[in-house]
Amino acid sequence: MSVPALKSTDYKSPVTPIWCPGCGHFAVLSAVTKALAYLGLPREQVALVSGIGCSSRLPAYVESYGFHGVHGRALAVAAGLKAAREDLTVLVAGGDGDGFSIGGNHLLHACRRNMDLTYIVMDNEVYGMTKGQASPTTAPEWRRSKLTPHGPGVRRFQPAAIALAAGASFIARGFSGDPSLLSRLLVQAIRHRGFSFLHVLSPCLTFRPDEKEWKQKVHPFADSPTSNAVEAARLIQADDGMSLGLIYAEDLPVWQPASECSASLADFEAEFRL
Repeated sequence: MSVPALKSTDYKSPVTPIWCPGCGHFAVLSAVTKALAYLGLPREQVALVSGIGCSSRLPAYVESYGFHGVHGRALAVAAGLKAAREDLTVLVAGGDGDGFSIGGNHLLHACRRNMDLTYIVMDNEVYGMTKGQASPTTAPEWRRSKLTPHGPGVRRFQPAAIALAAGASFIARGFSGDPSLLSRLLVQAIRHRGFSFLHVLSPCLTFRPDEKEWKQKVHPFADSPTSNAVEAARLIQADDGMSLGLIYAEDLPVWQPASECSASLADFEAEFRL
């Protein structure tokens, strides 16, 4: 008896999203469910791990296995899950604060290990859930936060450049205002064997109403995707940060630790005896 194909709505949980009206994360949720339906992945074979923040609510809204972790630690949890369950398709969701600030060190090592994970970072250049502080990707001159009334005054974090330098084997940038492209990029990212980094420009209209202008600022990458890291670095450094599409994809060795363990619980306990 054949199993009927799942539709994107089949991957949406009964939990109603509580994001603010106009939040770009709604489109990211839609892109995730459409990508899963397109790939025909059984819901019990998908796990979505997140940290803390508005974007990290995503696991509650997707009908799959989910794990809502602690701030900045989503990639560490996802790596442990993938190490134990290589058969699962593991997606990781976070924001610019969760992923690039407290979780920045985990990002570096997740990239260099190149485990088969897909990391979706929803970047709105602000800490939205904690009421509008500057984040690592906030422009140095942004003055709307009470904590930094004169602007952060420091250079922005460069997500794609950092991911490339750290060893990610798939790097792309999407925009919540272009859900069709975002869905296609997600399909490519999930299909790619290795660490896929998908940087998503996702406006926060509550604390960053100026990001409405992103709709007019985004544009396709002028150059074709490359599998050469040196060429990818040139593309990223020459970019204005608003180009959309696949930047870099290379077939690199994937790190997957052996899941079998011959040690017993008693063996582990013996290691801690004084």
